[in-house]
Formats: sequence, structure tokens, C-alpha cells
Amino acid sequence: MNELPLVDLDAFAMVAHERSFRAAARKRGVSASSLSEAVRRLEERLGVRLLNRTTRSVTATEAGTRLLERLTAPLGEIASALDQVNNFRDSPIGTLRLNVPGIVAREILPPLVSRFLKTHPGITLEVMAEDGLVDVLAEGFDAGIRYEERIERDMIAIPVGPRVQRYITAAAPGYLDAHGVPGHPRDILEHTCIRHRFTHGVSLAWEFGNGEETITITPPACLIANTIDLEIGVAVAGLGIIRTFEEFLMPSIRNGDLVPILDAWTTEFSGPFLYYASRRHMPAPLRAFVDFLKVEQRQQAS
Repeated sequence: MNELPLVDLDAFAMVAHERSFRAAARKRGVSASSLSEAVRRLEERLGVRLLNRTTRSVTATEAGTRLLERLTAPLGEIASALDQVNNFRDSPIGTLRLNVPGIVAREILPPLVSRFLKTHPGITLEVMAEDGLVDVLAEGFDAGIRYEERIERDMIAIPVGPRVQRYITAAAPGYLDAHGVPGHPRDILEHTCIRHRFTHGVSLAWEFGNGEETITITPPACLIANTIDLEIGVAVAGLGIIRTFEEFLMPSIRNGDLVPILDAWTTEFSGPFLYYASRRHMPAPLRAFVDFLKVEQRQQAS
């Protein structure tokens, strides 16, 4: 039997692991048809079916399962070896895949990413923005960005972006003129509010603190959405009170469309962290991003 192309073996391993040509194609940044052709070539050369394909699923045959068991470790070692060579470049090449919350993608990453990519033009950055809890490694990401309470304890975490952020409360001037200005968080229970629902389906209660007292309420809502632009638009239209990240609301506050309320009950919390699994050989694009963030934090502190 002629030598088997490594690219076809790698394509088979990725599809078998993902149990989907489309999912494997997304992670590889190629077309599903190219992966299908690679697996077909491999099966023809081996003379055995490796994957059972239906319109809904892809599963490894017994032969495919045995092959995948033997391939996983060697392919991992090859990828690691190639990546170690990457470290000798002045600027590494490759793809860095990050999973981040919407607030980070919209308000924190743009200036950081711009500076990072100018410094490392050989790196392609893939960013998936979602607010739900994600197993970044299982989903094929190199690292994630989350807030401290959502980071697994066995992960390495380094600061990214501002070290303090705030949740503030606001409403349109017309709404406050018509319904009055709440003087205490409990007064909000007599108002109509605009609440956020995360992608995993949870709409969190509103928590307020003034340094001496903590109050948690679940206010009545005229809108519950997972799109911040819609939420702000409804608040600006005067339909209710909104509470969210300060960064989201400040443009509307500056131009007078919204007015901050309950300033004494603003909630402060630590900024986000980049987190990743401890590895003996860190991929070169991730190492470059970690080093870049460390320099950024030192410059902010100086």
C-alpha cells in the first residue's frame, strides 16, 4: 500500500471527532466538500469504510474507531512539533480561536485586536461571541474570555481589558417624567423594565449593592431579549428601565437619550480574564496573544 497522505488522515480524525463534516469544516476553515473528498480518498486507499454517513449524523465504523484511537496521539504530536518550529519565527503564523462574551467582543476587544494583528500579521484570529457557558477545549477553541465567577478553577487566567467594570441603571427622560424616579432598588418593582436573557436561556435577577446592603430583585419586564441594541432602543423609546454594562449605556447617556439613576447602587466588579488550559506546548498564536496581553497590562499599570 502506498503511503497515506497525512492531510487525509487529519481530515478523517477531525470529522470522526466532531461527528460532522460541517462542524469539522468550520474548525478547519475549509469546505465540508473538501473534507468529504479527503475521507473518500482515504477509504478507497484502505479498502474499508471508516465513517457511516446519514443526513443527520456521522459515526465511525469499527474500523474507523480503531484507526482514530491510533491516530489521535501521533497527530497531536505532529501538530505540537510543527507549532514548536513556529516559535522560531519573528512573528508566528497560524489561527487563534477565542470564545468571548458579547460585551467583550463589542467594547473591549476591538482596540486590542487591532494592535495585536498589526503586530502579528501572520495570525488569523477567529472570535465567537456568545454569553453562555462553553467548554472551550471541547468546542475547539484555543482559549476563552470570561468573568472570574465563570472560569473553571483548573484553568490559567490572565487579565484582559479594564480591571474594573460597572453595572448601571438608566431610563429615558420621558419615562422618568411619566413614572417618577425610583429612589431605592425596591421601587423598581413598581416600574416596567427591560431585561437581558443570556444565550443559554437564563434571565438573571438584578443585584444591587451600596457597600452596606445587597438587594436582589426580579423586576417586571416589558421586554426580555438577548440583543443589547434592541434593549437599548426600547429603553431610549421610553418604555422602561434598563440595567446593564456601563459601556453599553454611556453613548445614550452622553447624548441625553438616557439618564442614569440609583447612582449609589451602582455595582462594580472585576474585569474579564483570558483563560486557557495548562499545556506543556502552548500553540504559538496563543502564546503570542498571552505575551501581548501581559505587555498591555504592564503599560496600563505604568
